[in-house]
Amino acid sequence: MNIAALTARMHAIRDHNDWRRYQSPKNLAMAASVEMAELVEIFQWLSEEQSRQLSPEQLAHAGQEVADVVLYLLQLCSELGLDMNQVVLDKLADNERRFLK
Repeated sequence: MNIAALTARMHAIRDHNDWRRYQSPKNLAMAASVEMAELVEIFQWLSEEQSRQLSPEQLAHAGQEVADVVLYLLQLCSELGLDMNQVVLDKLADNERRFLK
């Protein structure tokens, strides 16, 4: 996944629709949270086993919601001046240090 290319494509959509004024860090974080809630909704009331055996329709829907979350987080990183690759690598290294003892 090329983060810079994905971010550029999202910026093109944002700029074409004049959405920059709405895409503050606060609004992007809230939008990502809303999309995450939509992902959670797919699994609501499913058993552990059912959550591992989604129908093709549920799986496609989950993929759409995961993509929505990721795209909002890309925009958020851009607005905050964060390098998504680096923050993810830093967090993964932290988790390895903490949990692979």
